[in-house]
Amino acid sequence: MMTEPSKYFSLLKNRIDLKQTPFSERGSRLLIFHSDNHLLIRLAERWFKIDKQLSGYRHRPPLIDQLQFTDGKGTPLQLEINTYPHRIDCNTSLGTFAITFSDIETILIAPPSQPCGITFNSSMDQGQTDRRGGILRLTGDIRRNAAYTTNARLLVNEIEPLDGGKTQRIRVVMDPGPDSVFLMNLTPRLGFNRYLPHADVTLDLAAARWNDWFARAPQVADQYQLQYYYAWWIMRAGLISTRFYTTREAMTPSLTHYVGVWQWDAFFHALAYRYIEPKLAQDQLRILLDHQRQDGMIPDAVHDEGTITHLSVPVDADVTKPPLIGWAAWKLFQMDGDREFLDEIYEPILRSNFWWFNQNDLDRNGLCEYQHPFSSGLDDSPLWDDGLPVESPDLNTYLCLQQEALADIATVLGLEKEANQWRQRARELIQEIIARRWDPSSGYFWATHNGSTIKVRTPFNLFPMLTGKVPSKICAQLVDHLTNEKEFWTRFPVPTVAIDDPKYDPNQMWRGPTWVNVNYLLIEGLQKSGYAELAGTLRRKTLDMINAKNDIYEYYNPETGERPPKAASNFGWSAAIYIDLAIQESNKKDR
Repeated sequence: MMTEPSKYFSLLKNRIDLKQTPFSERGSRLLIFHSDNHLLIRLAERWFKIDKQLSGYRHRPPLIDQLQFTDGKGTPLQLEINTYPHRIDCNTSLGTFAITFSDIETILIAPPSQPCGITFNSSMDQGQTDRRGGILRLTGDIRRNAAYTTNARLLVNEIEPLDGGKTQRIRVVMDPGPDSVFLMNLTPRLGFNRYLPHADVTLDLAAARWNDWFARAPQVADQYQLQYYYAWWIMRAGLISTRFYTTREAMTPSLTHYVGVWQWDAFFHALAYRYIEPKLAQDQLRILLDHQRQDGMIPDAVHDEGTITHLSVPVDADVTKPPLIGWAAWKLFQMDGDREFLDEIYEPILRSNFWWFNQNDLDRNGLCEYQHPFSSGLDDSPLWDDGLPVESPDLNTYLCLQQEALADIATVLGLEKEANQWRQRARELIQEIIARRWDPSSGYFWATHNGSTIKVRTPFNLFPMLTGKVPSKICAQLVDHLTNEKEFWTRFPVPTVAIDDPKYDPNQMWRGPTWVNVNYLLIEGLQKSGYAELAGTLRRKTLDMINAKNDIYEYYNPETGERPPKAASNFGWSAAIYIDLAIQESNKKDR
């Protein structure tokens, strides 16, 4: 049990602002926010049957809204809120209402020991009070249930239908004793959790869970600790429970912006988890392979309701994500040495690799094309402005890295003949990239559409450097572009379009902002290519950029370091990469 305040909780006091960043718990779908002196609870769930769009949950009304604490006469109390990873303290003139999770579907509120109340609206169409509280139900295509329960003496317990019965208004006034609690259980199940635990024990258990999580993280230099432990908070709070197609406990990119598991994100999330929970890291890959198609393609994303493998917009094509699963798996093995995991996933990765070359080398020249822009992960990049398919240097670089990883995995498994074949294929692929995509006059590897060069300049034109097998003369030209202040070496590098390119926009997703996963790959490529000092500089610039803000964002303005208007907050892969880079920098790994 936690009896003393944790240093981690002191560091993270009020970092969960309850506006952009909700209070949540590992595995929970419940997100608690604060607005205008009331609390609200949203669900991290995608209801495509109702919303009819992938991002509908962002605009859906809260399941619980207008939650207020009152005095014994029902008058709302003013709140002064302090947040910690394990609890919210709502301080009022009557005392503190402490909030924590007793399980992933149940929120416990410990009220002060004098007459007080709780009122809230619920977006449910049925409600019935009982001796200890009440039961609420949402019927129709999507069914959700809620129960509120207390062991305090109930003075008032009312449910009033509003909006033609679509909403229920709940009003409770109670006379709590020293051990009284108020429990709210929100669940898709028919059964409820109405067992009332002891408040102090529940708060201690919540504190112990979070303290143990932070304590397992490797130590980092002092200047990184505040953001480092906040990043670890994101990595735990962002884990969603198993349900239907969500076959493993997995990290969602952002609790408030992206519900589900995205392939590319999962690879980077695993990089952080490998430091403290190897099986959790492995499961970020397994959940994708659970839904691998028979032809070898790995889904773009996995949601509770199904997978995304084909989209009709902006073009009609199969959709996946960059082939980095072998690269990620090898990084996990380098830390945990789990040969069995490599044996488990070797053949699925083979099938994925074959799918890329069988289905996406459309002109049979040895290089693959993107047939859907989302398969690149670079959804709105100007690389797609002229249309699809696009034969791109980054995709074929990833495939080269994947085949090198397959060679390493095959070696561990004792499959030397296959290992030699994969190494040979990787060598042949990088030579093909150089022969077909390298332009010595400009110093770029160009993407093409229908044989025509796409002359937009992005860091992805530099990506063959990631292999560490580009000749030194070519690599020097790539580095010259990377470090040119008029192109990519901004105050907060690396912009996703060169700043002197006509299509550069510093605030538009993949048309200019800095993404930290791009930086991470470039840092690794610089290390492999003999530019350790420059890799260290880019690593520190990336850490400083993320460190400068209270939250951790999806992408950043490369000139100011500010959050662009549409960038998601508490973003998973940015947090995961910050963790990995902070550990690297603290250990001075400039290899």
